[in-house]
Amino acid sequence: MIVLQQLINGVSLGSIYALIALGYTMVYGIVLLINFAHGDILMVGAYAAFFVLGAIGAGPAGMLAAFVVSMIICAGFGVGIERLAYRPLRSAPRLNSLITAIAISLILENGARVLPFIGPNPRQFPRPEVVNYQFGGLSISNIQIIVIILSALMMLGLNYIVNYTKRGKAMRAVSFDVSAASLMGIPVNGIISFTFALGSVLAAAGGVLYASAYPQVNPLMGMMPGLKAFVAAVLGGIGSIPGAMLGGFILGVAETFTKGFISSQFSDAISFSILIIVLLIKPTGILGSKTRVKV
Repeated sequence: MIVLQQLINGVSLGSIYALIALGYTMVYGIVLLINFAHGDILMVGAYAAFFVLGAIGAGPAGMLAAFVVSMIICAGFGVGIERLAYRPLRSAPRLNSLITAIAISLILENGARVLPFIGPNPRQFPRPEVVNYQFGGLSISNIQIIVIILSALMMLGLNYIVNYTKRGKAMRAVSFDVSAASLMGIPVNGIISFTFALGSVLAAAGGVLYASAYPQVNPLMGMMPGLKAFVAAVLGGIGSIPGAMLGGFILGVAETFTKGFISSQFSDAISFSILIIVLLIKPTGILGSKTRVKV
């Protein structure tokens, strides 16, 4: 019974990691860039929801408004960052883009710390009243149910967009061959911006759900979930959307089992140990595919 309880907790946490990891893997699949500012987009989304919920309240209408507003704001951030920071470096060496991504992350974190309406101190995140439901010896809260259901719906929505819409087909074409896609009349810059916006929307949703599950917001809150979502993306196979989902769930369950059966002090160590093991044994990840590089 304890194992099942920890499994439920792990699926809830893994759902959030999977949402964030999808943003990493989509951007990498399109422009071969690890967007290390992605975790801080989560922070922006959580703060947007914080202010909306503070003004409206944490009822159903407030939560809906918080999701919508945070997604719109984060989509704008994603498109703006891509347009101003990443697009001018698209033809530059890969290291330049990586350093820029880290710089954007630091700007967002420290910029939030100095803004008077945010500040460096943690704040309590308003959320619906927690109700625990008992099923035999298992306990699941309404927050966990919301996290799992909304995460699943967003993953299904993303799967539909990527596989069954015109924009999704264009995204797959650009990820396969940018030059050929451009020659076929696909607006490459627009598709890349759309990908950043879509990934940022998922990060915003992840931020609201993460802050609801762990009700506190601070300017550095996106750092650790962002890193762990990156681990999840690498575990599943960076560039693979199903891989990011699978990696998120595996990482969430592994972390929760570590907290439940070993010690919470080792949970972060386990997560990053998984990254090292995957890179040593199967660098392409569980569902990643090998790529041949011509010399």
